Amino acid sequence: MAARIANVTRVTKETNIELELNLDGSGIAEVDTGIGFFDHMLISFAKHGLFDLKLAVKGDLFVDSHHTIEDTGIVLGQAIAKAVGDKVGIKRYGSFMLPMDETLVLSAIDLSGRPYLVYDLNLTVPQVGYMDTEMVKEFFYAVSYAAGMNLHIKQIHGSNNHHIIEAAFKAFAKALDMATMKDIRLEGQLLSTKGSL
Repeated sequence: MAARIANVTRVTKETNIELELNLDGSGIAEVDTGIGFFDHMLISFAKHGLFDLKLAVKGDLFVDSHHTIEDTGIVLGQAIAKAVGDKVGIKRYGSFMLPMDETLVLSAIDLSGRPYLVYDLNLTVPQVGYMDTEMVKEFFYAVSYAAGMNLHIKQIHGSNNHHIIEAAFKAFAKALDMATMKDIRLEGQLLSTKGSL
C-alpha cells in the first residue's frame, strides 16, 4: 500500500504555514509553531496517532495566538482530507477514551464528509504555557470543518488543564488513527449505504 502523504501550504497576511502529514507513519514529528505548549500538543498528536508530521508556522504572534492556532487547524484538516483521499477501504469511524492521571477524555470521529464539532471540555484557566485555552475549541473546529469530519470531544473527568488538553489531543489522534485504518473486508468499497462520502 502506498503511503498516504499530503503536503499543504497556506500563506496569508497573518500566517505562513507548511505542513506534511503521513497517515502511515511511525510518530515522527518536527513541529515549530512558535507556541511551545501547542508544539507539545501537536507532537503528542503525531506520536500517539503514529502519524509523521512536519510543520513550520510563522504567525502574527505579536497580535496573539489566534491566527496561528486556527490556521494550523485549517491546514491540518486539509491535509487529513487530502491524505485520506477517496476513503475507499477505510474504517471511517474511530473512537478512543484516553486516561491521563485524574483526567479522562473521549474522542469520536466519523470521516463522513459532513463537518460538525461537539466540544465539551471544562477548561478553567486562560492559558497553559503561552497557549490560550479558548483556542483549543477553535483548533478542533478548524480541523473538523477543513477535514469534513464529524468530531466529538468530551471530558469525562479532569481538573488539571494541561492534562485535559493533552488527553484531548491524544484521544483525537487515536480516534483518527482508527478511522483512517484500512479494513481488508472493505477492499474496493466505501463504508456507506449511499455509495459515496
